[in-house]
Amino acid sequence: MSIRSSGTFDIAMQPHPPYDSAEGVTLGRVSISKQFHGDLEGSSTVEMIGARTEIPGSAGYVAIERVTGTLQGRSGTFVLQHSGTMTRGKGELTVTVVPDSGSGGLVGSPVK
Repeated sequence: MSIRSSGTFDIAMQPHPPYDSAEGVTLGRVSISKQFHGDLEGSSTVEMIGARTEIPGSAGYVAIERVTGTLQGRSGTFVLQHSGTMTRGKGELTVTVVPDSGSGGLVGSPVK
């Protein structure tokens, strides 16, 4: 069974200085805070590592995000794993719930 939720979120980004740059590729890290509004009410913290190339619109990133909130009357946490690429402006993104990362009956909760 699939359940769909909708809403919006606000973000605050804290970029850190690049930690490596060679041969036209820069590696960097960004800390992000989110506030969710809608079916999911809550917040999250995200750590993102990315690579940006000299070619406009080409980059990649990975991130781990811990979400804390209330969804359908249940409160708890779960963790998301992000993997994204952009090839000359064409983006692909995969966001997956880390298995067994949930608590309080939210997505990804361990079965007991």
